[in-house]
Amino acid sequence: MHLYLLRHGVAEEAQPGVVDADRALTSDGRKKLRHVLKAVAEARVKPSVLFSSHLKRAVQTADIAKDVLGYEGEIVKTKVLAPGGSAEQVWEEVRIHKSEPSLMLVGHNPLFDRLAAFLLGTPNLKVDFKKGAIMRVDLESFGAQPRGMLCWYLTAKLSASRE
Repeated sequence: MHLYLLRHGVAEEAQPGVVDADRALTSDGRKKLRHVLKAVAEARVKPSVLFSSHLKRAVQTADIAKDVLGYEGEIVKTKVLAPGGSAEQVWEEVRIHKSEPSLMLVGHNPLFDRLAAFLLGTPNLKVDFKKGAIMRVDLESFGAQPRGMLCWYLTAKLSASRE
């Protein structure tokens, strides 16, 4: 299985009186995200299932991914991809869908920093998962502990340098 981790794009800063879950993507965040996703689309990435956290900025990111990648299914919203979720909970969700050829997960840090290390079987690995970045991890087995292989990681800054 190809597992794609897509961190939400740059969002509005936290403000007093604004619930964190309601923070939206900025116009710059949308632009950078589209650059990343266009590069990924050129590599013919097309998830069979697209998951997103329920937070507004993640749902907006998933909507952009759906559009740019030509995903035709529904976006599956799950609380396991919220910022406070655990890598183990995400892994259980992935295992439920192990028959799918590819999944895309749209979520947040600090979860994605930890999830990347967990999927690669190196819990002490430090990952700097940038906003709007995407990572592909390939999985061959679905036991209690993942054994993934990092195939690539693309940030907004790297995708912008392609032009």
